[in-house]
Amino acid sequence: MPGLLDVILGYDCNLACDYCTISPSMRERSLDRAALLEAMRLGRMRDYDHIAFTGGEPTIRPDLVGLVRAARKLGFADVKVQSNGLLFTPGNIERLVAAGVSRFHVSIHSHREPNYDALVRRPGSFPLMAAGLRNAVASGLPTVVDLIVKADSMTDLPDAAAWIADHGVGEIHLWYVSLTDQNAENWRSLPPMRAAVPHMRAAMAVGRARGVVVKSLHVPRCLLGEDWTHAWDPGSQRVMVVTPEATFELSESRLAGQSRVPACTDCRFDDLCPGLRRDYLDALGDAEVAAVRGVSPSVRGKHHLDLL
Repeated sequence: MPGLLDVILGYDCNLACDYCTISPSMRERSLDRAALLEAMRLGRMRDYDHIAFTGGEPTIRPDLVGLVRAARKLGFADVKVQSNGLLFTPGNIERLVAAGVSRFHVSIHSHREPNYDALVRRPGSFPLMAAGLRNAVASGLPTVVDLIVKADSMTDLPDAAAWIADHGVGEIHLWYVSLTDQNAENWRSLPPMRAAVPHMRAAMAVGRARGVVVKSLHVPRCLLGEDWTHAWDPGSQRVMVVTPEATFELSESRLAGQSRVPACTDCRFDDLCPGLRRDYLDALGDAEVAAVRGVSPSVRGKHHLDLL
């Protein structure tokens, strides 16, 4: 069965986002070209026909264009580059497209310049990101925006969706902040889903009005109400993740929902939903899901939510 080879080239980056899970020691790790080419060859042998280059920040690697070209020569039908967009200059976009890129993902942490620069901790970055987004869209290739959902940015989601739509983007992915590795103790960055979902749903409404697809990752369908159709679980597809340390199925990742709780029993979404992320359960427990299902909570997180 065809699938996606999700390749983390390395963890280094030209930004230092305040919610990033990558630690300083991780930034030193990367895959060399020989290892990358071998992983790509094995991926094609196993019938993975899509490939994504990500990181860290993939555009800081001088061999990215060559890797894209190699992926096409190996027979990957779809080649994605996932980036913060700062180096998406017209020339770089042209070189990547000529090499064989077929889609771009750009991470937009905030559509407000002061907020963006404070979040990425690099003053003057916002104009570079905005220009990179425009250049990606101008390429004519499908461009998706990845938008973080965290406590201090969630109220801006509807306005951010409108800003993104104004730039001609056709799809937005809402990524819920993760408490892993470098961000493991930053629990204040993780909003309760009951607080974030109204803003996420408002962004979905903006998307529907503007013809933009808005997908939610990591939030169980039962919490999205009538907007449950916006939920998307990449781990439900055949996705193999290649990192500098290991290779594994995305469904096994700490960033994927893996934990079912008693409240999930007999849920109408049982065949679709992978459950809650472990880091979310550890921090906030299952009270929100339990409340929706009309049962008592069974998991008390370190920062318990008293919903019942």
